[in-house]
Amino acid sequence: MELLSGADMIARFLQDEGVEYIYGYPGGAALHIYDALFRQDKVKHILVRHEQAATHAADGYARASGKPGVVLVTSGPGATNAVTGIATAYMDSIPMVVLCGQVMSHLIGDDAFQETDIIGVTRPIVKHSFSIKHPTEIPEVLKKAFYLAATGRPGPVVVDIPKDMTAPTERYEYVYPKKVKLRSYNPVARGHTGQIKKAVEMMLKAKRPVFYTGGGVITGRACEGLTDLVKRLGYPITTTLMGIGAYPQSDRQCLGWLGMHGSYESNMAMHHADLIIAIGARFDDRVTNNTSKFCPTAKIIHVDIDPSSVSKTVRADVPIVGPAASVIDEMISLVQGKEIAHPEALAEWWQKIDGWREERRGKLYEPSKPGEQLKPQEV
Repeated sequence: MELLSGADMIARFLQDEGVEYIYGYPGGAALHIYDALFRQDKVKHILVRHEQAATHAADGYARASGKPGVVLVTSGPGATNAVTGIATAYMDSIPMVVLCGQVMSHLIGDDAFQETDIIGVTRPIVKHSFSIKHPTEIPEVLKKAFYLAATGRPGPVVVDIPKDMTAPTERYEYVYPKKVKLRSYNPVARGHTGQIKKAVEMMLKAKRPVFYTGGGVITGRACEGLTDLVKRLGYPITTTLMGIGAYPQSDRQCLGWLGMHGSYESNMAMHHADLIIAIGARFDDRVTNNTSKFCPTAKIIHVDIDPSSVSKTVRADVPIVGPAASVIDEMISLVQGKEIAHPEALAEWWQKIDGWREERRGKLYEPSKPGEQLKPQEV
């Protein structure tokens, strides 16, 4: 049996969880945790100059690695400075665990020095939040925080830690929890087979189909499967800003971004499509603009791991709740050996798209002549 203080439990848990980096800025309410981090050398602390930078750095680490980014800030202004980065991670579905120091538990509610209800402040922009009530809770609560942040639709989780929960003078038994189970949280492991079959039937019969893919394909590690599926069908594909890289941007089938920042051909293709296959995208207003006029002739297949995102802003004709990777893999197995129903219509559809491409290129600029300065569009 190993006896550790609450602060040392946090440092040990981060090691046992395989955390490489923690991004933060010290302050009084978090000093015991900083002392514990100083006494070990496995988890590297990245010192920032402002807590917002800590959350943005952890966000970037999570996007690049696929692992939850970890943040450590102090109470009050330290925690509130982290809010913008937490909100960014929430909107973009980025896994993050934010450890916030807090005033001593007996002072909570007394407007103590640098006391802020960070649980209340961040409630609309976190996937979940916890407040430590006793040091013995720390290992289990942190395990739940990491599990929630990384599974289902990823997102940030805030853990509020009163300073007396990390006091170095009090020691308790530490056991690393290898598993965690939350009775009320059961993320979907695969999509509904009947709905996927229905979607594939529609995909094979479509005359003017378009794939509309977002960040969920990247966070769901479904890029290879998506590329395989799109290549098999020969359909055009558009991506959101968050979905860039989910499919090779230089490939002929890729029409680029869509929406108000997107290309002419991608928006024209979406508007005139008869079927939209949306995967890991949430029909953001930057894409849809006026939803009553969005893709008026299209049936919509919507694949998303988050049930609350499906039919939220645009009604899906075939809703599929499930991880992008498993749903795409099942679609590929159903498409194998099948022929599309209207190859001549697809050829006409590509002619139309290529026409829009040429129209866009013609409107952008007249190529410079030898000896002339290059135009910004050419560059």
